Amino acid sequence: MEASSVIVEKKDPFASLRYREFRSYLGMRFFFTFAYQMQAVIIGFHIFKITKDPLALAFIGLCEAIPAISIALYGGYVADKTEKRGLLLKIFSGVFLCSLIMLVTTSNKMHSYVPTSFIIPIMYFMIFGIGLARGFFGPATFSLMAQILPKPLYPNAATWSSSSWQMASIAGPAIGGLIYGFYGITITYLVIISFIFFALVCIFFLKPHPPTFIPKESIVKSLKEGINFVFKSKMMLGAMSLDLFSVFFGGAVALLPVFADEILRVGSEGLGFMRASASLGSVLTMLLMTRFSPMNRPWRNLLIAVTGFAVSIICYGLSTSFYLTLFFLFCEGAFDSVSVIIRSTIMQLLTPDQMRGRVSAVNSMFIGSSNEIGAFESGLTAKLMRTVPAVVFGGSMTLGIAAITYFKTKSLLPLTLNDIKPADKIEEQI
Repeated sequence: MEASSVIVEKKDPFASLRYREFRSYLGMRFFFTFAYQMQAVIIGFHIFKITKDPLALAFIGLCEAIPAISIALYGGYVADKTEKRGLLLKIFSGVFLCSLIMLVTTSNKMHSYVPTSFIIPIMYFMIFGIGLARGFFGPATFSLMAQILPKPLYPNAATWSSSSWQMASIAGPAIGGLIYGFYGITITYLVIISFIFFALVCIFFLKPHPPTFIPKESIVKSLKEGINFVFKSKMMLGAMSLDLFSVFFGGAVALLPVFADEILRVGSEGLGFMRASASLGSVLTMLLMTRFSPMNRPWRNLLIAVTGFAVSIICYGLSTSFYLTLFFLFCEGAFDSVSVIIRSTIMQLLTPDQMRGRVSAVNSMFIGSSNEIGAFESGLTAKLMRTVPAVVFGGSMTLGIAAITYFKTKSLLPLTLNDIKPADKIEEQI
């Protein structure tokens, strides 16, 4: 189904799903995210179970964030000038190989013959490799979505894309925790590898799309063009900065293995449900937003969402009840989903087609790895001031960032979706 042959119904919540290629795109994201989230929850719990050190959890985030940030700008440049389907096949093949090595490394037989001091560095190295792949994955998928759908469907597509991610984030941690608890890490990794393979299959159903950008200048000048574009748009830069600092200080989800093991004492099964609770809040809110868009006053709603996110983090840190913790994590996910939808829509509307990869790369440097950097911050502060004070500190800092942003950007509060200039006319957002 060609984009140009479809009449877009503004009130149709399933409009973007009527495109077969977009459904394949969602399948790819779902299967990969399912595997990635399973891997995140079991690797964190497995390493903490071996080391009993929250700082070890911090290094998980750092090992993934460093390569993702370092390669991001080049990844955006490559995504702009490369056919996206072929690029995604290479990216997923690399992730598949890293996960296969981790399957072997974490097996019981490997633990019998190889000391832990050798196994943990291998796991960190494979996480580093997945971080490299992420540096290309974000720009490639961001650029691809714009090529398979018309611009009027970007808000609807952003909602479904984020919902697909969140649905996988619900199922991945919950199922990963249960499989790990009942059958061990080897069986869990076999499931992870299977879902990465399913994601690879979905890529074959995508059409090859020619590059939207043919470089006519040096790579340095091309990268600088993308950076300058972001910094000229106050709304885009503000949204990225707000999300960066809020996730950096509010990245307390990385400490969930500590809460599950030492504070709430619910084990890996409980950890899976804790991770899934936040994602459940996200996906239910996103499905609701297919009917009730948060874009009527995007900047105002963004600040409200970040404030709610911060309060939920503080309450989760103070909770000593498993069920209350699940509720606060649900609220945290719900507020975070509003932020994701608003930011994604703003980026899609403001970015010209020929610069999507590079702009997405800048976004990745701001936001794509802020979860991992936030995980490092949370792990480090937990090591210095204990777990509960670290979570409360992070939530309080996020609340402060939201307050400062409110006073600095009052002029953006009344803006509606129609006030956001289209990508081909943007010069600077007020």
